[in-house]
Amino acid sequence: MTERVFVLGAGRAGRSLARALREASVEVVGLHGRRAGEAGDPITVGQIPDAIRDASTVLVTVRDAQLDQALGELSAAPLGAGAVILHASGSADPEGLRPLRAAGHPAGTFHPLVPLADPARAAALLAGAYIGLDGDDAARARGRLLAAALGAHTLDIPAGRKAQYHAAAVLVSNFPPALLALGERTMTAAGLPPDLARRALLPLWSAAAENARAMPAPGSLTGPAVRGDTATIEANLEALAGDPLAAEVYRVMTEAVRREAGK
Repeated sequence: MTERVFVLGAGRAGRSLARALREASVEVVGLHGRRAGEAGDPITVGQIPDAIRDASTVLVTVRDAQLDQALGELSAAPLGAGAVILHASGSADPEGLRPLRAAGHPAGTFHPLVPLADPARAAALLAGAYIGLDGDDAARARGRLLAAALGAHTLDIPAGRKAQYHAAAVLVSNFPPALLALGERTMTAAGLPPDLARRALLPLWSAAAENARAMPAPGSLTGPAVRGDTATIEANLEALAGDPLAAEVYRVMTEAVRREAGK
């Protein structure tokens, strides 16, 4: 593949995408961040280096709050003519893209719908996953090209609905690990050792995800809310009285299950 990518932002998402692109035989001409990286992740710091001039695509992977600042730095960087600017935010429509577009750089969104927490697992997670795209036609085309190299699918984010699209992604990716952590905490409070609580709950958590993969709700739903077992629900809530956060999550999720199950 002839694409040459410069990644601006060396947090977990940036390092994950840089490593996955390299494994897909896409040339990564630079990975730039605020702190130097380890041996496996060579990271430049300080002023954006001249290597960015060789990039046909710049992938910006900083946090949303830092996005306009990073795009401002890009505007002053020695970009190659016509380089495409893609950012990995699923929710932001940054003003900082305007001067870059005015300078002849197509721009848009390249938002992986996978939780990029571990760079070593990124390539495996991205294969078969979806990447949300928006922006200029040339930016979308470049996004589709990079996604294909990663073995990923793409979808076009509906115009004007980016926040709703991103909320859906947050519901699915951010909350399941928090539910597992709450379950571990609750089982530990019941008297089980923390390591045993985690070992016992992980297969249950994974099986629920596999059920959801195999069939959509309500077919994949189980538990007292589906059965209409109010006595068990009340007993569970009473047991959670000492943990208001867990109790509130239980109430909200019970109502969600009821509605999805049509109860």
